[in-house]
Amino acid sequence: MTAPAGSTIYALSSGNPPAAIAIVRVSGSRADDAVAALAGRLPEARRPTLSLLSDPGSGDPLDRALILRFPGPASSTGEDLAEFHLHGGRSVVAAVLAALASVEGLRPAEPGEFTRRAFENGRIDLSEAEGLADLLMAETQSQRRAALALAGGALSRRVDDWQARILSLSAQLEASLDFADEGDVDDLPAGWIEALEALVSDLETALARPPIERLRDGVRVVIAGPPNIGKSSLLNVLAGREAAITSAVAGTTRDLVEAPTAIGGAPFLLVDTAGLRESGDVIETIGVERARASLAAADIILWLGEAPACPDPARSIVVHSKVDMVPGGPGAACAVSAVTGEGIDRLIALLSERSRALLPREGELAINARHRALLAEALTHLRSAEAESDPVLVAESLRQARAVLDRITGRAGVEDMLDALFGTFCIGK
Repeated sequence: MTAPAGSTIYALSSGNPPAAIAIVRVSGSRADDAVAALAGRLPEARRPTLSLLSDPGSGDPLDRALILRFPGPASSTGEDLAEFHLHGGRSVVAAVLAALASVEGLRPAEPGEFTRRAFENGRIDLSEAEGLADLLMAETQSQRRAALALAGGALSRRVDDWQARILSLSAQLEASLDFADEGDVDDLPAGWIEALEALVSDLETALARPPIERLRDGVRVVIAGPPNIGKSSLLNVLAGREAAITSAVAGTTRDLVEAPTAIGGAPFLLVDTAGLRESGDVIETIGVERARASLAAADIILWLGEAPACPDPARSIVVHSKVDMVPGGPGAACAVSAVTGEGIDRLIALLSERSRALLPREGELAINARHRALLAEALTHLRSAEAESDPVLVAESLRQARAVLDRITGRAGVEDMLDALFGTFCIGK
């Protein structure tokens, strides 16, 4: 982001018009100037005030709107902030944005710039900003809840606790060395080793939890089996739409067909595959190879063939399809019909049950790939502190662990990824 620091920015921060209400935000040292230019006065801070807005150049009326002023640093961006709550017609919004453009010192905001200013001014940390980005993209209830927890500082509070415990360990280590005759870690106070082991265990537990990416990308459910056994029909029923072409002709599906969907508030990615068989058709052979590769990447496999032929029983739910035509066979967890709907509720219940072990639980801290990589690095340093006998090296390992945790919240070493993160936000965020 190359915008000059300290400039005053403005943007439409609500949905695109037309709408009942539109909110235009202004942030920066000249926010009050913008309010005075359009309203002719400065309303009382933090109190909604109805005012007639006029064009600063021509004096033509623009709209009768509510104005809110939030003097910094006690604002969402940490600097002077103003909001114009307008009628949400396209013409009204366009006229107000044009009027703001005419005010000296104001410029349009870039994507994510309001949130970036909040981060740079200490109103939120980096993990909270990541949570806000996830919240903007949330499509299911589970995604929304996990994003709200991250945006609300759940990870930040956990990191603060870990850092406080590391700092306490470091302080005890330094104190013991100051009074030790030989400077040996055997002179550590009672409980020091146990406290370090408990901290290591906490980080291991956090790393062992299901990744937040599954909430975003969905539990990958691969539907597999022989040709013409009802895989595409089952995908369409589970997805609630005609995502895959169905036909009585064996070998109709020749490539992977992916259908994102939500089941019971949890995200799933359903994958239809080519029927597994030997074929002399070059294109179908490629499809079969892709189907086998997809099986390897599956979180759950819906196997529609005979139970003994299931390629991976541990990850599979054996499903007898077309039960309306052929009675259920042995070894199947459930029997379904895409035509009559028989057994579909039972299958959905099985999928929901399996997914609970693969997705972060309600209220559980969920971390992304960046967080996991940094936690793993911090854990490596803490394990080094456990293994070291030289107190100087122990102290250095603790310092390095604390510094790595700083990168999770953005207190250090994250400049290389800030532009990429905030660039994913919309203009008015």
